[in-house]
Amino acid sequence: MTDLSAEDAKIVTLARAARLRAYAPHSGVTEGAAVRDTDGRTYAAATVENADPSLTTSALRGAVSAAASSGIRTFEAAAVVSEALVSGADLAVLREFGVGVPVLVAGSDGVVRETLST
Repeated sequence: MTDLSAEDAKIVTLARAARLRAYAPHSGVTEGAAVRDTDGRTYAAATVENADPSLTTSALRGAVSAAASSGIRTFEAAAVVSEALVSGADLAVLREFGVGVPVLVAGSDGVVRETLST
């Protein structure tokens, strides 16, 4: 995380912490995510699995939902901590609120391995 701004490092840290709270008894694949709105407020969430995969909530969807439920409609950045790939469907949920939002993708060690865009 050495090349990240302080604000980006913060959302990666929040996503790492959220990942520790994930509920993933079926796949064992845990994720944490955090989003930052254009006013600097942050929202974090973790994976919540269900026996029916169509009812599983990814960490990124959860973080976007938490922010949207608080009235947020624009995002500055997002971070996902996962060993898996970020799905196109998850990016589409964030894209609903704006194109071009950077999504920092990090491993469980917090090292950002790629930056995606909505």
